[in-house]
Amino acid sequence: MLTALHIRDFAIIEEVSLTLEGGLTVLTGETGAGKSILVDALEMVLGGRGDAALIRHGADRAEINAGFALAQRPEAREWLAAHALDDGEDECHLRRVIQADGRSRGFINGRPAPMQSLKELGERLVEIHGQHEHQSLMHRGRQLALVDDYGGLADVTGPVAAACRRVRELEAELDALPGSGAERDRQLEYLRHQVHELESLDLKSGEIEELEADQRRLAHSRDLLDACGRAAERLDGESELSVTRLLGVTGQELESLLELDASLKGPLDMLESATIQAREAAESLNRYLADVDLDPERLARVEERLGAAYELARKHHVRMEDLPEALESMRGELESLETADQRRQSLLEELESARAQYGRAAGDLHERRVEAAGRLERDVAELMKSLGMKGGALVVELDSDPERLSPTGTDAAEFLIRTNPGQPALPLRRIASGGELSRIALAIQVAVVILGGERTLIFDEVDAGVGGAVAEIVGQKLRRLGDAGQVLCVTHLPQVAAQGHHHLRVSKGASSAKAKTTVVELEPGARTEEVARMLGGVRITEKTTEHAREMLERAVSGE
Repeated sequence: MLTALHIRDFAIIEEVSLTLEGGLTVLTGETGAGKSILVDALEMVLGGRGDAALIRHGADRAEINAGFALAQRPEAREWLAAHALDDGEDECHLRRVIQADGRSRGFINGRPAPMQSLKELGERLVEIHGQHEHQSLMHRGRQLALVDDYGGLADVTGPVAAACRRVRELEAELDALPGSGAERDRQLEYLRHQVHELESLDLKSGEIEELEADQRRLAHSRDLLDACGRAAERLDGESELSVTRLLGVTGQELESLLELDASLKGPLDMLESATIQAREAAESLNRYLADVDLDPERLARVEERLGAAYELARKHHVRMEDLPEALESMRGELESLETADQRRQSLLEELESARAQYGRAAGDLHERRVEAAGRLERDVAELMKSLGMKGGALVVELDSDPERLSPTGTDAAEFLIRTNPGQPALPLRRIASGGELSRIALAIQVAVVILGGERTLIFDEVDAGVGGAVAEIVGQKLRRLGDAGQVLCVTHLPQVAAQGHHHLRVSKGASSAKAKTTVVELEPGARTEEVARMLGGVRITEKTTEHAREMLERAVSGE
């Protein structure tokens, strides 16, 4: 249930704060006062499309906040929990901010959320029926959805959609399988040849780096021997100028001076350490020289293997280092081709089973729809009669095609309407009278949403085109919906306004040369005056006021 709505700088609204309750709340006021703007603001906070044009002139942003009680909305609580947006309370807070540069931000329980999340949650909290709702009723897809909504068929529409998805997945996988025949045989032969080439090379992961290192070392082995030999000789050779001999002579000289200055002990120790390191470096170089491979045949073998790897890498448009991965990929492709026939047969069997499951689910859904359509026809006929269309009837034509594969099943629906006895039923889209169409749309809406329970229902001037006794009946139907939950209705009709459990008056005044919309909840006396204004227009007489008072009293008594 919608418990609070706060709007700032939206359209012509500077700031409005509303506290709302259950039952039927009517919103009235002069044309252009901003009644429907309240509904527009609510649509925005529920994820509707918005832009900078919606910001009140002179403001830098528009902001809408809405609070909802969740005690009777388990599906909304489940959605919040699934998206980690619940706060452990039986209420939820939504916020929408529209910036002057057109950017828009949404929040759920204080946490940033994309518009799609606001929309998904909003669908679990509120249903908005606009004055042009009949336009969507023209679409056959919407008509089928209404039958499902009326029948409460979510438990069967879900399995049908899932079965349809499974059939399409299997069909797509089957289509993606390689074909058969000569082309497949040529592809198999080609792949086997490619795999054989790579397997014959038998290149290991990391081997290219090792081969390249060996190739560099073997190709320059003579240079390595010469340079390292000279280095070893300079470090610890027979020459009087070798590093170790010079270090030894220098050390002896310093040692003879220790008796004169003991502080020379430090440099002497460092010379001894340097001598040891020079000898160790020379020994290490000598060991390296003993191991250096001058084998030209090994160099030839390394270069031949690198050449073979290079040619295959160029052929397959990969780096040499990636040849092992290329081989694994080709093996997988080859295996897929070789097992395609077996997989095709398996998929065909799975597909047959999935289609049978879809057929059973769709058949069950069709039977439930037939039953729901019959009940909907009876309920709408009664409502049309009460709305001044005696002899009017709704015919729900269900066309079931067993070959139709759709998430909504094998059915297509079309609403046919008979407005007078003896006339043929015609498609809803061919109803010419705007008044008749409006009443028919209202009858269908009321019949469908009357099962909506605690969900908040918003009706934005859906009573357009009706009047007199019919308007009073419309008000009674809306009040009946309010008895079961929460209904907000924007109306110009006093007969509807009188039926409200609560009454909000929307008015527009001027403040500092700017239009300003205000909303106040009317007490009984003020409410009588508002209904009288709606009845009498500019000139309100005592008789008009008495009529308004009588209408309000009759609504309370249920007459």
